[in-house]
Amino acid sequence: MKRKKRDEAVDLAGLADPQHTEPAIHTVLIRLREMIVTGQIAPGTRLRAEGIADELQVSRTPVRSALAVLSAEGLVTYSTNRGYTVHAVTIRDVLDSIEVRANLESLACRLCVDRGWAADDLDRLEGIVRRGREIVDRGDWSEQIETSWYIQNFAFHRSIHRATNNAVLRNSIRMTVIYPVFGDVIRVCPIVAAHVPHRARLIPEAPPSHVVQSQGEHEQLLDAMRRGDIEESGRIMCEHVISTKTRVHAAATLR
Repeated sequence: MKRKKRDEAVDLAGLADPQHTEPAIHTVLIRLREMIVTGQIAPGTRLRAEGIADELQVSRTPVRSALAVLSAEGLVTYSTNRGYTVHAVTIRDVLDSIEVRANLESLACRLCVDRGWAADDLDRLEGIVRRGREIVDRGDWSEQIETSWYIQNFAFHRSIHRATNNAVLRNSIRMTVIYPVFGDVIRVCPIVAAHVPHRARLIPEAPPSHVVQSQGEHEQLLDAMRRGDIEESGRIMCEHVISTKTRVHAAATLR
């Protein structure tokens, strides 16, 4: 039920219209990756394509393709005798992925500005930013509100990825998202949470500072792209993503 609500919310963000429907392999890949990094599938678990296909209600073909990608990413290992087995992901893997994603998303922003945004696409991006601002300006916070804001955050980044019209870049960015995107990585990613004190993972009553900062950076980035500033757009996005790594690293050293 929780998954269904999230998918519906993403639809409302304009991400699941027929024109932008992702191939089945991408859907399966995202689901499996999230299940692994959230601990729903434990390290050492053998992954059978038949069982996964039944659980996700898809054919075996996209499951096998997704497992091959996850093997290339290092989230699963393959052996002739055992097939695919879940590999243990570390907090270092998460931090490294954020660093790589920062540079890839910076490139995505520069490409979007260089090739020029379609007016409708830029207006749609502005709508996403506006919805994020409305959530922050309400002044209260909860797990449900956090999810609502992170859905807009996901929509913002994914809209930029799509606007590049560069499938290689989009696929490369997907490979760096190895933690849940619908919440604070410090709180909802078990790999990170295991290294962070309990007090740092509590839900505050007001919008947390990192969300307020991120929302402001979305607005700065939108302004830079509207002005056609290639270098500024790339710089803002890189610093925007890297700030998550900085915050995770700081929180993980509080003990």
